Formats: sequence, structure tokens, C-alpha cells
Amino acid sequence: MPRERRANIGRRTRHASQQKVYSRNLREESQNIIRENDRLRHRVSTRRSLASYNRLAFQYDPTANYSDDENLDIGRMTTICRYCNALKFKRETVGLCCASGKVKLDPLLTPPQPLKTLFDGSDPDSSHFLQHILEYNNCFRMTSFGANIIREGGFMPTCKIQGQIYHLHGSMVPTPDEPHQFLQIYFISSMVDQLNVRCNIQGAQQLKRRIIEQLQAFFHANNAVVNMFKTALERMPSDTHKFVIRVDCTPTGGHVRRFNAPTVNDVAAIIVGDPTKSRDIVVQRRSNIMHRVNEAHRLYDALQYPIIYWQGQDGYDITLKMVDPITGVSTNNKNLSAMNYYAYRMMIRTHEENVILKCGRLFQQFAVDMYVKVETERLAFIRFNQPKLRSEDYIHLRDAIHSDGDVQNIGRLTVLPSTYIGSPRHMHEYAQDAMTYVRNYGTPDLFITVTCNPKWTEIERELEPGQKPQDRHDIIARVFQQKLKVMMDVLTKYRVFGDTRCYMYSVEWQKRGLPHAHILIWLLNKLHSNEVDDIISAEIPDPVTDPRLHDIVTTQMVHGPCGALNPLSPCMADGKCTKRYPRPLVAETVTGNDGYPVYRRRSKEDNGRTIKVKVQNQEIEIGN
Repeated sequence: MPRERRANIGRRTRHASQQKVYSRNLREESQNIIRENDRLRHRVSTRRSLASYNRLAFQYDPTANYSDDENLDIGRMTTICRYCNALKFKRETVGLCCASGKVKLDPLLTPPQPLKTLFDGSDPDSSHFLQHILEYNNCFRMTSFGANIIREGGFMPTCKIQGQIYHLHGSMVPTPDEPHQFLQIYFISSMVDQLNVRCNIQGAQQLKRRIIEQLQAFFHANNAVVNMFKTALERMPSDTHKFVIRVDCTPTGGHVRRFNAPTVNDVAAIIVGDPTKSRDIVVQRRSNIMHRVNEAHRLYDALQYPIIYWQGQDGYDITLKMVDPITGVSTNNKNLSAMNYYAYRMMIRTHEENVILKCGRLFQQFAVDMYVKVETERLAFIRFNQPKLRSEDYIHLRDAIHSDGDVQNIGRLTVLPSTYIGSPRHMHEYAQDAMTYVRNYGTPDLFITVTCNPKWTEIERELEPGQKPQDRHDIIARVFQQKLKVMMDVLTKYRVFGDTRCYMYSVEWQKRGLPHAHILIWLLNKLHSNEVDDIISAEIPDPVTDPRLHDIVTTQMVHGPCGALNPLSPCMADGKCTKRYPRPLVAETVTGNDGYPVYRRRSKEDNGRTIKVKVQNQEIEIGN
């Protein structure tokens, strides 16, 4: 066969194969387009156009189900970070979990028995253990927790701390007249005597002796810090020797940023008279002096929270480095901050079991404790970098007088910049911004308060089996943040009240640990007096025409009952309601003497709407 003919046949064969590939790709692309069109048609049926939201607040339709609108739905926590596999909501920022791949830590290991079954609910005592997990942790912690702890009860229990937090450690062996406490309990020779001491710790009376015995054997077998202390105690020749845990020691064979479990030879040293660093943990054999554990020490967390760090593994360390998101190699010019470390640790990931998020009340204390560590690190940076912050440009004497009030005791002044949230300059700056809005645009048109509801579906569906909303304040904060973003989009971008001139809002946390936001809105077109009742209602909705809103208002937004119906209500003082309820009944919305509006609240004879409430086990019917 001639060469030219063979070449033509080859070209035709290649062309035919290319045609097949092209046809296959075209069919796949067509099928994808069809599927996408079907999906879009389905979405159009449940998604409003942005133009349809314009002034929608003035056209409320009780028959419409606004909650089904996809524009108002924050979605499920199904977005997976491509760097660390953390689960996030679709509107959350990329760097929330791992700073866009710059933070990379070893995964948390699933604890063995008996902790595993106590956490996952398969043990009969699991519910009891999780309910009293804070007390069980206190039986085995190796350092004391110094702070003014306030625990709010009720339906939304929270843990609050006032003042500075500090962890203290004592000697390995108590003085002859002192009882064994904290770390010293681990060195009691008899395991039965150890168990008796732990069962007599304050708050342990409601705990089960069998669980304490199981955990005691577990920590002696698995916690490397406990074994390290026991080995060091055996090596100490006298009470004058000191046992030192270096703050910057790198485990043998491990990378500098890895969190390997410590071993005795790697992290411990027994010295007499040698200098130590200020952040080292120095433990004496016998002494009655308590020493503070530096919050930057890598065993700061493991000594206080043995149930979370059951291996005795290292926690946060200021020498840890960030990594390159492409190569995964640590960078020497960027340290890992405490905020990034704990943000990574508190994320939910598909490939690992996060024990920290299962600890209930212990997780509450851990989160508060670690947040204080984050703030301490920020304040330390500001303190040691005053020249970089140009603090010499401030008038120091005036600042000292305003902050301290004592001109005779100025000392060394540390100026907090306006970028530090909560500082005087930060608050003053925001107050000036607010006054500028008022001076230029007048008083705001709308004052809106958005309060978090722990029974939101978005919160409850992200909880672990058996958990309650108060066990996961991380979920509460994240869901509220997403809903607040949607709310601001509805008010500003979707223009439900019309075009917005400007706005501002602040987020606060209630005593119960629930966030709420106060929003101020300036509208381009001012509200008319005849439009107020269209968007604001102080009456109970009609249960027949609007049963959904009626259920929400009567469940979440009714104050009291108080006054003569319930004199023991918490809002009562001197026989009167401090919230000024019951409010007066008026037929039309009017402006009060103090400049605040008195919204329309007609009597039940006028609108026929009532609500049944229970006061001291008696059901009472009240109107608007």
C-alpha cells in the first residue's frame, strides 16, 4: 500500500475516534445542561427574585411561608474545606478553620475504653458521665484552676469567669501536715487510697465510684504526663532537687510543630541550681509553695483537662509555625497564633472524631479558658510592640489619668490601639462613627433586635445525639452569625423596607450565653405615620389567619405574666414591673411624651385575640 494512502487512512481513523470522543463529550455536556436546568427550575419555585423583595415588609402575607425561601436559608453544615476537611456553612469564610491551609495539626485520636463508650453513649453510665463530666475531670486534673467562676443555671446553663485565669501547681509530695491534692494524688502508693481520696474531693459525692476507678486505671496506663511525673519522682535523690519540663523541647524524631505525646527523656530534666526559663514548669519534690503554669507552655492544657488530652499530648505552643498551603512545609517567619490553633481544634471534620466537642460543661470551661489565653497573647503582643504601634504619639499623661485615675501612680503605660476590640479607643471610635451618622442623617428610622433562639432547627440538627444547645456554644455562635448575615442582606441588599441609606449594629451576649444584635437602619425615604402599623405590631397575631406567626409570638415574645397575676415574677420590684408592663391599650399608634412611640394594642374586646398562660399551675386567659 502506498505511503500516502496509509497516511490518509490513519488520518481518517484518528478523525473518526476524535468524532466519537467529541460526540460522547457532547452527550455528557447536554445531559449536564438538562440536569442543571431541572435543578434551576426547581430552585426558581422556592427562590424569590431580588426585585420582589422591594418594600415587601409593607405587604406582609400571612398565607406565605417565608421560611422556605432559599435566599433566607443558611443551609446545612455541608461545605467541606479543601485544606482540612472541616465542615462549614456555605456563607462562612474560607479561612475560618485553618487560615486557608496555613494551619495543619495532627488529628485528634479516638480514645480507647472506657472513655470511648462513655462518650459515644454505648455505656449505661454514659448519660451520667456526660452530665457530670466537669466533676470527673476535676478528680484527675493536675493543676488548680484559679478564677472567679460563675455558673448560670436555668434552661440555658452557662459558664462565666470574672478576673484573670491562672493554673497553679504544687510539689509532687505534700508536706507532712497537708493532704494530697491535684498532682500529688497520682503518687499515693496504694490505688485504693488514691480512689478514696478522689471520691472525697469537693463535688465528687454525686459521682460513681466505679467510673472513677476505671478512669484512674486508664490515666495511669495511657497518660504520658502521669508516667513522666512518676518516673521523675523515682529519680529524685532529695527534696532539694527540681523536676523541669522545658517549654521549647522538641520530641525526638518529631517535627517542631507536631503534637507528639511526651516521653520522660525528651521533656524532663532534674537539676539543682541551674537557671530555668520563665515559662518552664519547675516542680519540686516537697514544698508548700504554689507556682503558676505559664499559659504558653505546651502542657498547660493537658495538666488541667486530662479527659480531653487523655494521652497527655502537647497543646498550644508559641514556637509552632504556620505551613505553606501548597507544599505543607512549615514557614520560619510566621508563628501559629493561639486563635488559629483553637479555631482548628474546635472544628467538626468528617475524618476524625472531635472529643472536645462532646464534653458538655467541660467544653464550656475549656472554651472560656482558651479564649482568655488568646486574649492574653494579643495583649502581650501589644505590650511588647508599643514602638511598632506608634504609642509614643499619644498623650501619655492624659491616657493615664483617664485609665487609672491616679496621677501619683502612672507606672509603665501600655496603650491599647483602636484595633483591639473592647479597648477604650475602640469603643470611642465606634461611638464617634455612630454620632456622625446621627449628625448627618438624623435619628434612625428602625431599631431592630435579633435574638438567638436555641431551638432553631439549624442549631438542633448539628448537635450530636443526646446533646443540648447549651453543650455546643460554638454551634450557637456560628448559626447566629450566619442568620445575622442573612438578616442584614434582607434589610440592605433586598430592600424589604426600601432603599437603605446606612446602617450599623452591635452584637451582645446575654447572661444565658445567647447572642443578640441591635440594628439601626437609616432609610432613604422616611417612614410615614400611616405606614408604622404595616411593619410593626404589638398585638398577638390572629390564630386563624396566621397560625404560624401566632405560635412564634405566643411562645417566644410574650412578657410575663407579672404584676397582680404573678407578684413573684423576676421582673417585679416594689410591686411594679421593671419593664413597665402591662403597657397601656391604645386604638392607634401615637408618639409618647418621652418621644418614644406607643404602638397600637387593642383590647381583646376590639380584636378578640387572647392567649392562655399558666401561673402557679393555674391557666389564665389574657388579651393583648
